[in-house]
Amino acid sequence: MKRVIQHIKHLVNTRTNSIVVRGAALSQLPIIENAFIVVENGIIQAYGTMHELTVDHLSGAEVIDAAGSSVLPCWCDSHTHLVFAASREDEFVHKINGLTYAEIAAKGGGILNSARKIAQSTESELYLQAMTRLNELMKLGTGAIEIKSGYGLNTENELKMLRVIKRIKETAPIPVKASFLGAHTYPLEFRENHDGYINQIIDEMLPIIAKEQLADYIDVFCEEGFFSVAEAQRICEAGIAYGLKPKIHANQLNASGGVELGVKLGAISVDHLETMNDSAINALCQSNTIGTLLPTAAFFLRMPYQPARTLINANTALALASDFNPGSSPSGNMNFVVALSCIQMKMLPEEAINAATINGAFAMELANEVGSVTIGKRANLIFTHPIPSLAYMPYAFGSNLIKKVMINGQFI
Repeated sequence: MKRVIQHIKHLVNTRTNSIVVRGAALSQLPIIENAFIVVENGIIQAYGTMHELTVDHLSGAEVIDAAGSSVLPCWCDSHTHLVFAASREDEFVHKINGLTYAEIAAKGGGILNSARKIAQSTESELYLQAMTRLNELMKLGTGAIEIKSGYGLNTENELKMLRVIKRIKETAPIPVKASFLGAHTYPLEFRENHDGYINQIIDEMLPIIAKEQLADYIDVFCEEGFFSVAEAQRICEAGIAYGLKPKIHANQLNASGGVELGVKLGAISVDHLETMNDSAINALCQSNTIGTLLPTAAFFLRMPYQPARTLINANTALALASDFNPGSSPSGNMNFVVALSCIQMKMLPEEAINAATINGAFAMELANEVGSVTIGKRANLIFTHPIPSLAYMPYAFGSNLIKKVMINGQFI
């Protein structure tokens, strides 16, 4: 089917070539005013100003009037934990009542709580729950997503999660990437035997993951009290040997050395980055590794936000993602991620949109498919209600400004 959408107020992030955007270039957001776009068989075929719309463009096409909507590429959410078995609002109340993370963990909460619930759930149950969440996120404008394991914490249940993610990848209408995060925390039985659990990851989990092609990336929570730099390096190098590319949860709670390790290993991205020092900033800005910021986790945990302006000024390539998970960021709404980045991290609207679209696509190695309005890419597009400017989107953070979403050329 061929469609021509015309009278678009702003056609946002139009790019002839897809490149990672870093530093000052993050604020450069190509926009065409009073535009059209041609979509055929789910793929962008042409775009331009209404003055450039020709008879050839219109030939055989269904014509759709955008009626003053602004059109953006869908959000590319490159860091989520979408597969989980149950919410954790009871822990949320415990936090309001003053309990610390350690106290909640001592009561059986935290990651280990989610791990117990995963163990009690079937693959079918987890798949149906995750697809319900994903359908909700697509309606909020997410057009590509990465999903991590990490609530299994043993061979059986990590594989269970990854098989669910593989099923989502095979059935979802948007691109999905899978990350193996067996190194999320240490199970209770291995708290004093780190080598024992690491050996289980390397000797038991990774061979099956590779054989069944269950993951694209290997991820490690490199943090004090979790996995040390040396432990994270050992796990990542084992994953690399099986063809998995590294990503690292880095510098959320401390300047852990996780960023420097990620750069050393050629990680696709290092994610979180709430706690950055000169060493981490210098390593990241001189690398091809993308720094993925997760401001809704800082928001929910009442932590200091990531130093976005410092990182941008250092010429770092930044992406934005939701960290959707039941414990520290129970929302996958990328519209709020973009708004929060502007409000609390002082990112310009253009910077936040670039970070949440084209750079998010690069953080999942999907920039040839999504992340910008580019000929040959999927027509995964957000149509807004009429807005006075793009800055209005993060400014009016509490309003639902999405009128409709197009996935593969079809409105959902």
